[in-house]
Amino acid sequence: MAACSHNAKQFREHLTARNAAAFARLTPSAQVTLLKRFVLLDNAGRPNAELNGKGEITVNCATEQVTTQMQIGLADIQENLAFLPLVVRDSSDTAGTSARRIQMGLVRENGQWKLLSLGLLLLDLPSLGEEWDRAESDSNQKSALASMQALKEAIEKYRVTYTRLPDSLNVLGPPAKGTASIDEAGLVDADLASGKKDGYVFRYVIVGANNSGAPAKYELAGIPAVYGRTGMTSYFLDASGTLHSADHKGAVGTATDPKLE
Repeated sequence: MAACSHNAKQFREHLTARNAAAFARLTPSAQVTLLKRFVLLDNAGRPNAELNGKGEITVNCATEQVTTQMQIGLADIQENLAFLPLVVRDSSDTAGTSARRIQMGLVRENGQWKLLSLGLLLLDLPSLGEEWDRAESDSNQKSALASMQALKEAIEKYRVTYTRLPDSLNVLGPPAKGTASIDEAGLVDADLASGKKDGYVFRYVIVGANNSGAPAKYELAGIPAVYGRTGMTSYFLDASGTLHSADHKGAVGTATDPKLE
């Protein structure tokens, strides 16, 4: 039920101490990815549980698109281990053609049952966390590079439209209402205008006292919000418009970093 509603805090309570600590270190998006896989749904749902006379539990996870039904059978308990038969299917599939059957393993830890495995997959979140961090880091770095280019284009369009550089990234964002203006230019989305997107933080600085016309210069930096987890590469756009990249351990890049073609 915690996985269905994407309640990471509640889900963590049912993990072993080692896995719970590793789960807490995952980024919020990685946590949600695990919860999605657990219930085989992309969106958060509304959970409810039913108990029949045999002691078997059925958990329904309802979303706007589909409802997943998870039928949990009686436990086979062997000392400090317990195995629960689990059947997951679309609730509209009365014939059971889409059903997936696995064994859910639990271990007794400090007097409480904690989730240990799904089928043959032993939950090893410390190892999975490292794998997901690498995947998320790669994805964020690609997004950051695209964001740097989008900001560069937006700043240049702003310069042409208003014959000056923007005072901050914030003024490049969408207008609250009405048409675009010098203070709400509508050139990038709200996230990018806030200076934070997809695990990266973006900093914009006007170079020198002149902020008007073509001679005005600026620098733009993109750095990982959490180095090693949301990204490793620092991006830097120098005053001449050349883009650079390097690993600065989370610090701002410089114009002496290798150029990006």
